Parts: sequence; structure tokens; C-alpha cells
Amino acid sequence: MTDVDRVVSRFSEGFACSQAVLLGFAPSLGLDPDVAARVSAPFGGGMGRMGEVCGAVSGALMVIGLASGNVTAQDKESKERAYQLVREFASRFRSRHGSLLCRELLGCDLSQPGALALAHERKLFAARCPTLVRDAAEIAAELLEL
Repeated sequence: MTDVDRVVSRFSEGFACSQAVLLGFAPSLGLDPDVAARVSAPFGGGMGRMGEVCGAVSGALMVIGLASGNVTAQDKESKERAYQLVREFASRFRSRHGSLLCRELLGCDLSQPGALALAHERKLFAARCPTLVRDAAEIAAELLEL
């Protein structure tokens, strides 16, 4: 099973978009799955259902950081590489979906009263999120050559 396949599987199990992405890559990154699930939990729904940056995007950026980020303040080269990968990720994701923001991707602002119920009623999470999750994982995997 590939990382992307694991991501899709985790999302279909009911994990939030952010969790699914990080959990899917956890084995390749040597990351404990419990730690991955916990650290990525608050990012679903555009950061705690605030409709901000898509959770799948946040999860993918965590993957990029774990794979290429700096671990010392002096390692400017790794930091710049990670930033470059983030910019390239954002460019590719935007070209596919037009935005990085959950509220724009769903067409529903989850931070507003009644919006979560409306999103469920319209089946937005089932209709739109699987593609966003898969694409975020595919782009991250391509950029990192995982």
C-alpha cells in the first residue's frame, strides 16, 4: 500500500482530513501513529472548523516539514528547502482547486452558525473532501519523491 493509498484509507475510516494525510505518511516518516493523529487533530475543517487553510493542506505541510524541515536554527538550507516545497505545493494545489482555504473549497464557511449541519446535509465532506485529501497526498508524495 502506498502512502497515498493509506491517506485515502485513513480518511475513509473517519479521520479528519489533516489526520488522514499525516497518518498516511507516518510509516514512511518513522512517525508514531498516535503522535501523528494527535498533533494533526486540530487542523480539520480549516483549523478547528474555522474554514481557514484546508486540513488536507495542513497535513501535507506537516509531511513536508517532517521530511525536509530544519531541526536546528542554524540549518538555513533545510529551512529554505522546506519553504520552497511549501510554495510549490501551494501552487500545485491552487492550480487544481483554486484555493487553499476550506471555506472556499467547500463553498461553505464552517465557522458560521448552522454551517456544519448544512455541509452534512449537502454531503460536502463526502463529495469534495476525498478529492482534496487525495490530491494533497499526491502532490506531497511527488514533491518529496516518496
